Amino acid sequence: MLLPDNVHPENSIYFNASLVLKTLLEFNKLDMIDLYQKVIENKKMSFPVYILCLDWLYIINVAELNKGEVKLCS
Repeated sequence: MLLPDNVHPENSIYFNASLVLKTLLEFNKLDMIDLYQKVIENKKMSFPVYILCLDWLYIINVAELNKGEVKLCS
């Protein structure tokens, strides 16, 4: 759920995608699994939620995935 109306904001894809983006900004590009490991060091997040975050960042043209590597769009 992108913007939940009945749960805490920290459970939304928007919020969690911001954490993925913050980590991606720090490292610029990482392997998809390595990025997940870095993200969960700061906040516990399930892998399906992480994948939804990557999907969202891809849809809004912020991140791209190429052969398992996630990097920021230029």
